[in-house]
Amino acid sequence: MKVITVIPARYSSTRLPGKPLADICGKPMIYWVYNNVKKSKKTNEIYVATDDNRIKKVCDEYGMNCIMTSSEHAEHISRIWEVSNSIKADYYICVNGDEPLIDYKNIDRIIPKKTNEVEYFRGAFRKLTDPSETIDSANIKLVLADDGRCIYMSRTPIPYPKNNLLFNYNKYVGIECFTKKGLDMFHNTSMGLIEKTEDIDHIRFLENNKSIYFKEVKSSSISVDTKKDLEKVRLIMKEKLKKEGI
Repeated sequence: MKVITVIPARYSSTRLPGKPLADICGKPMIYWVYNNVKKSKKTNEIYVATDDNRIKKVCDEYGMNCIMTSSEHAEHISRIWEVSNSIKADYYICVNGDEPLIDYKNIDRIIPKKTNEVEYFRGAFRKLTDPSETIDSANIKLVLADDGRCIYMSRTPIPYPKNNLLFNYNKYVGIECFTKKGLDMFHNTSMGLIEKTEDIDHIRFLENNKSIYFKEVKSSSISVDTKKDLEKVRLIMKEKLKKEGI
């Protein structure tokens, strides 16, 4: 079974332009993501997928595999799809390029044990316990069936706690597992009204009656979407390196 991990890295982020190259303790953010992924025991190959020569140059400097992809992709899943057309694998793992604190063990946890175990998509989630994280629209919340099948996902805290407060919300974590079939389906299907409204790519599967599943992981990773996120990650990374004696 062949598994490759792709790290999509786009320079022109709306909220934080150039964030893959943002400095974190003397190294660009993409460096930390890549080197955390390298620790994975189940990943055969790793690639940064970008459309920007500045990111490509940095990858070359640090000896990181990099593939240039089209600048026309509206979302990261289509960038993974382009990679899948040139590199064959049983599963394509996507780790977002703005997750410098990602735990490689969680990557290994969502990788299937055998070929064809996943038909379209499997993702990761963790429980939310911080009210500020719960109401943050940057954090995607999931409603899941008992078997992990996704019923709905939203930027709004769901479900609404009308009769019960004894639960934690589920937060999407930036680790994804696609089959080639899933990537092809996504790329060849138009964006639906709900996906457009929520601005959540994975809703395309749900709108087209495709079952997708999420697996719970223990994670303290932070998606760097804003300058505040970046400053928080810098502090965490500084403490982490200090403990490791680096």
